[in-house]
Amino acid sequence: MGRENKAASIAELKERLVGAQSAVLTDFRGLSVADLTELRTLLRKSTVEYRVVKNTLARIAVRDTALADLGPYLEGPTGIAISAKDSVAASKILTTWAKGKPTFAIKAGIVEGKVFGPAEITALGDLPPREVLLARVASAFQGPIQQAVGVLAAPLRAMVTVLAQIGKQREEKAGAA
Repeated sequence: MGRENKAASIAELKERLVGAQSAVLTDFRGLSVADLTELRTLLRKSTVEYRVVKNTLARIAVRDTALADLGPYLEGPTGIAISAKDSVAASKILTTWAKGKPTFAIKAGIVEGKVFGPAEITALGDLPPREVLLARVASAFQGPIQQAVGVLAAPLRAMVTVLAQIGKQREEKAGAA
């Protein structure tokens, strides 16, 4: 690779990483070409790009940026899944796909400009979808509101019950007379 090609490759990788919502570093040792093709196809469906990078060039690309903390993770064979639009798509797909591949490993990742280790990226990938989380938050807010409505309606219910009992008593007195 010539000097000009290296410089262009570094500039392109730096641009993609700095502009990405998320990027996940992986170790793809032990995977066949068919496995990598399957992974790339899955990632492409969610508009996530997967590329194999040279560690030296990647270190140069992240040097002097907010992503410099990725440097220690750039060891051994490295593939990067870059998502420009969805901050959790890459981690969800990689985490799910990696469950069937014991040799595949997640090294680290960037999510919205912050560097996370493999445990955090895996935890992020294991989170339920956004809609489920929003439904859980809505139900958490709904519970106390329902309880407050019940408490506020209790005196009214009690008064209605008392009036109903008084009405029954008057009917019984009128029927007995």
